[in-house]
Amino acid sequence: MQSTAKQIAEYLLQIKAIKLEPTNPFTWASGWKSPIYCDNRKTLSYPEVRNDIKKAFAKAVLAKYPDVEVIAGVATGAIALGALVADELNLPMVYIRSSAKAHGMTNMIEGDLKAGQKVVVIEDLISTGGSSLKAVQALRDAECEVMGMLAIFTYGFQTAEDNFTNANCELETLSNYNTMIDRALEIGYIKNEDVDQLKEWRKDPSTWMQK
Repeated sequence: MQSTAKQIAEYLLQIKAIKLEPTNPFTWASGWKSPIYCDNRKTLSYPEVRNDIKKAFAKAVLAKYPDVEVIAGVATGAIALGALVADELNLPMVYIRSSAKAHGMTNMIEGDLKAGQKVVVIEDLISTGGSSLKAVQALRDAECEVMGMLAIFTYGFQTAEDNFTNANCELETLSNYNTMIDRALEIGYIKNEDVDQLKEWRKDPSTWMQK
């Protein structure tokens, strides 16, 4: 799994799904200043990357959750990913909206899902875990069994770990922040002096620029 994590991290850096700018930080929607920006939707535009991610997800699902009955993608970033994984495994697929539709059937879950079915959730990115776990709760409210969640990448915030633990939801990611930093250094994407800043940010992103 470690070799997969390194390869996925390198892919994300190569296609600029992950951008690192320790000296010229990005501003997130939350207002946080950040040395990293991650947009894993870019993986869909690169067939080799997309295919390897699909196969890595499918392998993880079969290894951890062989009894899975449905694959669920979280809107919007993981809808296509969920469809790719479901197709690879020849399983039904649904997706979960960020909120219930305001008209028609007012669905939050789109697709054919039955109470009691065993579901694995696919996500593109884990930040604090809030929106991802909202999708998990929607599936539980539909009386389905959420076996676990798989995502491409996590920042590894303690808040996210706590949130998933409190929600009793297992999380596994194909790659992660620490592996990405190590790989970025190995391939010359960043310099040694950048590493401390990148690690310091992850400890407390809300106050990073104030230190």
